[in-house]
Amino acid sequence: MKIAVLGGLGLQGRAAIADLVASADVEEVVCVDTAPNGAARLGGLTDLARVRFVVPEGAIASVLANVLTGVDAAIDLLPQPLMREAVQAAIATRTPLVTTNYGKTIADLAPAAEAAGVSIMTECGLDPGIDLVLYARAARQFDAITAIDSYCGGIPEPKAMAKPLCYKVSWNFDMVLMSQNRDSVMVEDGQRVDVPAGQQHDNPFIHQIEVEGLGRLEAFPNGDAPHYAGMLAAARGLQRSGRYSLRWPGWSAFWAPLKELGFLSEDKVPGVGASPREFLGRLLGPQLQYGADEKDLCVMRNVFVGTQGGRRKTVTSDLVIERDLASGLFGMSLGVGYPASIVAQMLARGEIATPGLLNPLLHVPDGRFLDELARRGIRVSETISWD
Repeated sequence: MKIAVLGGLGLQGRAAIADLVASADVEEVVCVDTAPNGAARLGGLTDLARVRFVVPEGAIASVLANVLTGVDAAIDLLPQPLMREAVQAAIATRTPLVTTNYGKTIADLAPAAEAAGVSIMTECGLDPGIDLVLYARAARQFDAITAIDSYCGGIPEPKAMAKPLCYKVSWNFDMVLMSQNRDSVMVEDGQRVDVPAGQQHDNPFIHQIEVEGLGRLEAFPNGDAPHYAGMLAAARGLQRSGRYSLRWPGWSAFWAPLKELGFLSEDKVPGVGASPREFLGRLLGPQLQYGADEKDLCVMRNVFVGTQGGRRKTVTSDLVIERDLASGLFGMSLGVGYPASIVAQMLARGEIATPGLLNPLLHVPDGRFLDELARRGIRVSETISWD
């Protein structure tokens, strides 16, 4: 197989490339990135003999079309604004593609993908991604699901915490800040509840959960819960659901007054040429970098409550991914890059062949996918309790 990684020199792209090169069936990996020093960035991480570097020049659309014409599948890890062009190129060349970005933003391309007979797997990373596969797995264990609570977040290990944020950057920090300007949707007492971005860090849904080995973590709304629950037939009688980001306690108390004062605004400041959010990213990002001996932790928990055989049942899945200090790859990078690599290989083999815009919850075989994650050292633990 030949697989292209678009944006291959970023944090997640490097993890995807390392995994693809380690896969026996992958003959060549095409790394597409604007950085000219690809060999240096990947040096020591993987065998470069099977990696071909493409540095785009000119219009990105024609570059993508040329690259995709010669591969069996592609992974889109480009900046989010370029997602549409990557998907359009995949449709034009009929090349199966995995993207980790949200599918809603390109929903209008679904008819073109179906007509071209090409599979475009959206939302296939960590969150969304692994969690959605776990949704599908859990749904088969219930006659009816009444509650779904999904948690995920990247945090520094305890020894790497630094006051006052207790946070360090294992993902694009601009995207971290932008996600704090995103509205959330919950389900409470069977009714839709909208949480505006302005209230994300000051609302009654903020709470803490206990994670073994770590202690208490803070959860705050950050996602569209009914959108994903609506894909599950067993959840049609859903009474409660939320999607939450996880941080060390104190995160919301830090950001609530700053948000109220406009420090996360996207509006340009006259005479400055940048928005307050952009300024914060440039100011804080360099101060929040991990040391070479410090680990990030990706913590995920999904809790499903419902009934089976007339009895109340709870299924809880837990996952913690930590940085690999030997390679330097962050837990966040592995949690995004590995799922994208696994599913791209499934697409290239034809194991997933449904045309159109796809979603891991509906179209990724959970058993095979979770087995592949476990083979890479990422294991989900599952506990079941009955009332």
